[in-house]
Amino acid sequence: MKAIIPVAGAGTKLRPHTYTQPKALIPLAGKTVLSIIVDQLKEAGINEFIFIVGYLGEKIQDYVKMMYPDVQAHFVYQNDRQGIGHAVRLTRNIVSGDEIFIVLGDTICDYNVAEVISNSTSMIGVKKVDDPRNFGVAEMDGSNDIAHVVEKPQIPKSNLALVGIYKIKESDLLFQCLETNIKSGIKTHGEYSITDALDCMIKQGATFKAFKVDSWFDCGRRETLLESNATLLKKFNARTEQCPQYDNTVLIQPVSIGKNCTIKDSIIGPNVTIGDNTQISYSIIKSSIIGSFSNLFDIVLDFSLIGSDTTIRGETRTLNIGDNTDIDLG
Repeated sequence: MKAIIPVAGAGTKLRPHTYTQPKALIPLAGKTVLSIIVDQLKEAGINEFIFIVGYLGEKIQDYVKMMYPDVQAHFVYQNDRQGIGHAVRLTRNIVSGDEIFIVLGDTICDYNVAEVISNSTSMIGVKKVDDPRNFGVAEMDGSNDIAHVVEKPQIPKSNLALVGIYKIKESDLLFQCLETNIKSGIKTHGEYSITDALDCMIKQGATFKAFKVDSWFDCGRRETLLESNATLLKKFNARTEQCPQYDNTVLIQPVSIGKNCTIKDSIIGPNVTIGDNTQISYSIIKSSIIGSFSNLFDIVLDFSLIGSDTTIRGETRTLNIGDNTDIDLG
């Protein structure tokens, strides 16, 4: 089985951070969005990955090669972003008829990966939502199979949203459906949708079961990313050794502090993730994500997302600051 992870999106809802950093590499609970996904799949026994890259794709490649030298990694470029269906179509030659496990590059969920992999049918991850109009939606039949999937319906007939996780046994049929849709110009909301291809498979007799995820963490916007960071810090039981270099500093768990950080005369936490090589002095930080190689002095931050290589001096604010920024609030 091969895993396909599309990470070619520009992450426009997380700008300015995604001008210089792929959304999949934003720090989250001491890891990155991408590493959480890859670790889940590796633990379940998958060791061959196809990463669909585009915008800032070289950073994804460098990260994977550095962090996962033991996996068999392929990189496919989607230079013209026309939807997830179009992206997956680019992997056909590498997949070569094998079963595939597709996880969208901003999809973090709690579920039993090994159980899904071992199931004898194709499967789609779902979760009940209050308003399914902004998601793909699964409609069930009487035997608990998926009868129909539709992308962002105006009048949903179900509240089972597709979370962006798909196990496909009949990969050849999936690629046939993708080819047909692309050649016929069948788009939904201006894109070639993976949902349309899955519905094509169902109409041609493929059986899909739904599996419900326990939790679904939204990493697409600043507010939900910070909320996901807090939840995942608790889940991963983040702890940081109170090393001597944290002079006169109080850590309120859960926090995750990267390597080679210098922190003094500060209060950190709860629900804070700090990247590597960051310096913090005379500051109070809670419910925030701070990038690597940043320098914070005399600042109070709450519910803030701060990029890497950033210098901030000043007073209380709620901030959303990208990489390579120098701000003096004094």
